Amino acid sequence: MRNRWAILWTLVVLAVGIHQVLFWRSARLDTDVLALLPEDEQAPEVDAATRRLADGAGRELVMLVGAPDWASAQRAADVATRELAADSSLLAPTATDASALEAAVEFYRPYRDRLLTPAQREWLSRATPDELGGTALMKLYQPAGPRLTAWGEDPLGLWPDWWAARAAESAARPRDGRLWLSGEGREWVLLTWRSQVSAFALGADARITARVERARAAVTAEVPEGRLVAAGVPLYAEAAAAQASEEMSTIGLGSLVAVLVLVWLTFRSLRPILLVGVSLAIGCAVALSVTALFFERVHLLTLVFGSSLVGVAEDYGFHYFAARQGRSPDERGAVMRSLLPGMALALLTSVVAYLALGVAPFPGLRQMALFSAAGLLGAFLTVVCWFPSLDTSALPVTSFAARFARTLPRWPRAAPTWRWGLAGAAFAVALGGGLWRLETRDDLRQLQGAPANLIADQRELGRLLGLPSPAQFFLVGGADAEEVLSREVSLKQRLDALVQARVIAGYRAVSDWLPTTAQQREDAVLSARAEEQAVAAVAAATGEAPERARFSRDDLRPGPFFDGPAALAIRQQWLGLLGARSYSVVMLRGLNDPSVLPRLAEVGQGLEGVRWVDKTAEISRLLERYRRIMGGLIAVGYVAVLVTLVIRFRREAWRAWIPSVLGTLVTLAFFGWTGEPLQLFSVLGLVLLLGMGVDYGIFLLEHPGDGSAWLAVALAGVSTLLSFGLLGLSATPALRSFGLTMLLGEVSIWFITPFFRLPPGKDAS
Repeated sequence: MRNRWAILWTLVVLAVGIHQVLFWRSARLDTDVLALLPEDEQAPEVDAATRRLADGAGRELVMLVGAPDWASAQRAADVATRELAADSSLLAPTATDASALEAAVEFYRPYRDRLLTPAQREWLSRATPDELGGTALMKLYQPAGPRLTAWGEDPLGLWPDWWAARAAESAARPRDGRLWLSGEGREWVLLTWRSQVSAFALGADARITARVERARAAVTAEVPEGRLVAAGVPLYAEAAAAQASEEMSTIGLGSLVAVLVLVWLTFRSLRPILLVGVSLAIGCAVALSVTALFFERVHLLTLVFGSSLVGVAEDYGFHYFAARQGRSPDERGAVMRSLLPGMALALLTSVVAYLALGVAPFPGLRQMALFSAAGLLGAFLTVVCWFPSLDTSALPVTSFAARFARTLPRWPRAAPTWRWGLAGAAFAVALGGGLWRLETRDDLRQLQGAPANLIADQRELGRLLGLPSPAQFFLVGGADAEEVLSREVSLKQRLDALVQARVIAGYRAVSDWLPTTAQQREDAVLSARAEEQAVAAVAAATGEAPERARFSRDDLRPGPFFDGPAALAIRQQWLGLLGARSYSVVMLRGLNDPSVLPRLAEVGQGLEGVRWVDKTAEISRLLERYRRIMGGLIAVGYVAVLVTLVIRFRREAWRAWIPSVLGTLVTLAFFGWTGEPLQLFSVLGLVLLLGMGVDYGIFLLEHPGDGSAWLAVALAGVSTLLSFGLLGLSATPALRSFGLTMLLGEVSIWFITPFFRLPPGKDAS
């Protein structure tokens, strides 16, 4: 390494190596799926709401433990609790049992007089003194039993109904110190646990999933017909982390092994294998370090996508050793200088194509774009700066390489003959038919790749508990908390009509737990007048002098409420101040039919500060919009690449350009004939085809008739095919669609490119 560029690159690689050690010690890997999604450009508060809801649920595990009878269900719950509590550093129980309810009751007790349901307000406003007195007497002489409060504190028995209305937001009820529900032929105990580790920091070892599975197995073994159903973000996060880790190993290692075998068959020397391996390793390390410098955390899916980088980054090493074969070691500098223009042009087109991914507003895609572009540059600089210095021995031409190099002259060459015209017409008809049948689909739900058992458990829990949807909700904003609560009340009046029509099962709003100040004062006046009349009627009837209890003179304020135990069930929906405004979320229960979503969207229309949020539909629309934008960018990109090629190759530039165009059309036509829908991730694959596919034509034009260039193109094409072919096997739908596009496109372009090489007489090297 005598040249200064090699020494300078060595210093850079040493710095990258130090950074790699620090990076892996700090474990800055991200598994947060939301981090891959785009931000809402028009309403950042919607993103904040979505993030808050996700963060609130990010550590929660909800479980139902059931059995045919209540005694067995309690025993099954004890078994599950024993197994879950075995590792206190992993999971901790959440206080949602009877003790949490008692704490909430005590918190609300001073404000009991200002907590009324709509039905109670209507009754109290029209009830006569006799009716109030009769009700109070009935409550006074009713059989003794469990009561929330003494008769004097609630002579009309209003409070139990208010609590019943709150309890209706969930199917679970207190029973024997547990939360219980009955459904689908079983008695169930509700258990809620909280992960002690952030869902976004979970590793691929799936410790929480393993702990839940042990609890499930113990319940099944120890309780006849016992059953445990579990759901929660930590389980999804662990499944995603395990899947990404497995795919990263499979795709990355599989691709690497395949490439190394190819190099061995071609060169029969360890030197190309080692040096190409070094260029790939350094390329990946540089990619990771550069990505970590620009992003706070590197997403695990970025590494999965980046593992396919191996199939592209090795092209530079292939071109060098293919050209170097059979040449004297003294010529290695001249070989590199002869290759440099073509390699630099190929790098430029590939990097531009990768960076085009960053145009889409997907943080995950931007990471992948930067990772890939930096990785390619790192591998390129390793080849250019180090290979001429490290490759010091002879490298004879192998029989495999010689035989393959001789296949280029025998490859058909497109010509203006009637046979080629007929074949071209048939090809055009097939392309046209496929493109005519091509369909687009941008539904976010088609990108879901969660395990089927998790989805089944989630649906069963939602069915039994009536859990609200986190993807569709109303966002309510206002200048302050009082205005937000007031606007919630207006919204609830419209939602009540849908509840009565059974469009939705119900809703959950902060204002049900924390009424507006105005409403509290009206309710306090109303209940005081009615209860004083009732107490007076009881005094007249019994001859005694009962007194109505005194309540707090202060209103229930947001601060003490959200800091207290009563807010446990609703705190997640209060977003508080976001910028200069306050926000809350009104969630809907029983939202199982997508056809009712338009009716719900109409509910919020005309209500100031109320916005209907359908996150699934919004992201699907965003996917569609950026699919169209990226499609336009591809067209512009092809024009830009053609102009670049014309500058280098003049009138022959179309020969390097047309194979990529045809490869793209073949891929789209194949999708049309097979019914595979076109989506954003397919289009992103087409963007990369533009950058990488044109490389083959560039090298064949740079070195016309050169068998070594054809050998390098073949090696690059096959290795890329292996890399992206494996990516097409990913269980992540978005990556699979991307990989399938690359697989079809790369094969087509590689096959078509030699047809358009220079005509005889111009290709003598």
